[in-house]
Amino acid sequence: MIRNEVLGSGVRLVTESMADARSVTLGVWVGTGSRDEDEARSGASHFLEHLLFKGTEAWSAAAIAEAVDEVGGDMNAFTTKEYTAFYIRLLSEHLPLGLDVLGSIMTSPALRAEDVDAERQVILDEILMHGDEPSDLSAEQCTGALFPGHPLGREVLGTAESVEAFEAEEVRRFFETHYRAGNLVVAAAGDLDHEKLAEEVSVHFSGRTGGGPPTRTGPELPPVPAVVTRRPTEQVHLVLGMRTCGRHAEERWALAVLNHTLGGGMSSRLFQEVRERRGLAYSIWSERVHYDESGSLSVSVGTAPEHAREVLRLVHEELDRLGLEGITERELAVAKGHLRAETLLSLEDSGARMSRIGSSLLLHGHVLEVEDLLARVEAVSLAEVAAAAAALSAQPRTLSVVGPFDGADFEPA
Repeated sequence: MIRNEVLGSGVRLVTESMADARSVTLGVWVGTGSRDEDEARSGASHFLEHLLFKGTEAWSAAAIAEAVDEVGGDMNAFTTKEYTAFYIRLLSEHLPLGLDVLGSIMTSPALRAEDVDAERQVILDEILMHGDEPSDLSAEQCTGALFPGHPLGREVLGTAESVEAFEAEEVRRFFETHYRAGNLVVAAAGDLDHEKLAEEVSVHFSGRTGGGPPTRTGPELPPVPAVVTRRPTEQVHLVLGMRTCGRHAEERWALAVLNHTLGGGMSSRLFQEVRERRGLAYSIWSERVHYDESGSLSVSVGTAPEHAREVLRLVHEELDRLGLEGITERELAVAKGHLRAETLLSLEDSGARMSRIGSSLLLHGHVLEVEDLLARVEAVSLAEVAAAAAALSAQPRTLSVVGPFDGADFEPA
């Protein structure tokens, strides 16, 4: 059973009780991500995510780690372009501990200058690590080229220059502005009592009243056609991306079906054609991302340099074919069956349930019951998928390349 309410502090609380669970996953969702930072301070959300685990006035970082380890808990966080999430999963008997720890770091973090300096190097190493991974770099390049000059195109981690410039007082101001009740969702799933949890959350977040979601504007510049980074890699890493609708558009349901047919599974067109029939890549896949007012669908593949042009040709041809012909009845049935099973299988885990209800309330303002969600997917028609495919095929395509090539190698003939 899913319940949600707005507490006296302004925090939105959403819970889902799981009758047979022995665990509970508690999460705090902050409606601020990397797109809500100014360019000179890019990476602030991610930097702050790290710093909150460095302790509070009541808890040292070591004490937090020891307490969570002692009860077999799992505690972590992640930052995206539009939100930051913190969570802890533990046995339901230890929920008070989880609420105390998570509530403390979310409302009264120490944010000491020495911790800022220590964590700075950790994040700089993380930036270097991602730069060393060509598949990550190709994906980040594609996003930057799809949304040039816009915060959506920036890397969540920030840049070495912006991270080097952060001072403790700046981080404190960012926390005080964005980590307030009006911009928070507390979500929990598992073995829990909603009323009791509501009382405890009210106490823990009573001092964080006010605030609200950040103001945002959509991208204005057109996508960049191609970006190429030369690297002496054994494979060339290719990402072909197109802009799509935002998360509130009705066509997102049809796009989910289309994405699965294109490259979302082993039966997808690209996997069957590129991997199974021709043996040109170990893996090839497509994925979609939806933001407030825009989104993207991209195809990613790693292949031998001598096969790069052939693989790209096949991807372009498949996108063109989908735009002209749509998908078949059988492909529609397979995609719907996969999406249904994927949703239902995820419900066996309290962490996945917490993520679903927390992100839904934060990003959409409501939580669909599972039956309603499945009904939306089941209602998608061939005509709707054909329309989504035609719209996608007509979009400008952005190519990102990391490998032993130069930009001139991919210029139109």
